[in-house]
Amino acid sequence: MRTIVDTGLPDIGQPFSWATRGGGMLFTAHGPVRADGTIETGAAERQIALTFDNLAQTLRAANSHSDNVLQVIVYLTDVNDVKLLDEIYKRYFNPPYPNRSTVIVDKLVVPGMKIEITVSACD
Repeated sequence: MRTIVDTGLPDIGQPFSWATRGGGMLFTAHGPVRADGTIETGAAERQIALTFDNLAQTLRAANSHSDNVLQVIVYLTDVNDVKLLDEIYKRYFNPPYPNRSTVIVDKLVVPGMKIEITVSACD
């Protein structure tokens, strides 16, 4: 059975939940969403940090921690941002790091959006 985690993140008008849990697992997806529900479309560094800030907020709301994260799938629109991603990623995760896949895509749902992540964690 799926239960919803109240993350405190804004409703952005799409049919999804920020985080769900079930079967001892937590599932969540994030992008560079500001507190007011708008999307950050500026510099890659700001977008990546905001995306992981949103993940950190979600983990706290779920009474979880980044050490419980098992897998992160990152979607980037620019391969040149991978090095920056790696630097910022290390601020949010401790070694040994979660399994990660980084996929370079043509575009994301909002023009100018450079990152989206999906995360699976043990509960």
